Amino acid sequence: MPQFDQLLKELDDTVAGVHQIVVLSADGLQIARHGGEQDAADRVAAACAGLQSLAAAVGQELPGSKGQMQMVVIEVDEGYFYLMAAGTGAYLAVLADARTEAGVVGHRMRELARRLGPHLTSPPRRTGTVVR
Repeated sequence: MPQFDQLLKELDDTVAGVHQIVVLSADGLQIARHGGEQDAADRVAAACAGLQSLAAAVGQELPGSKGQMQMVVIEVDEGYFYLMAAGTGAYLAVLADARTEAGVVGHRMRELARRLGPHLTSPPRRTGTVVR
C-alpha cells in the first residue's frame, strides 16, 4: 500500500541487513511489503499465519499469559526472521541477514508497529467475507 511504503523504507534504511519487510493479516494475506520478490512476500505472509498461531498456543501455557504473541525471532544459518504483532489482527515480519543486531531490529520494529498499528486493524474473515 502506498501509504506504508515510506514507513517500511525507513525501517530498511535504518537497520543494516534487512532483505524484506512484510505487513500481513492474521490469516496470512500480504497487506504491504518492501524489498524481495512479490511471491516470496506471499509465502512469508502465509507461513506467518501458522507461526503466530503456534506462538499464541504455546504462550497460553505460560501461567498468567493470555497467549497474545508479541514477537517471535528465528535464527537461521544466514540470518534472522522476526515476526511482531502490529495491530489488531495484523503483523510485521522482517527477514534480515547475519549483520543485523537483534536489539536494534526489535526496537525499530516496535516503533514501526506503533506507527502502523492504528491503520492495520484487520478484521477476521469467514468464507471470504469480513466478520464484524
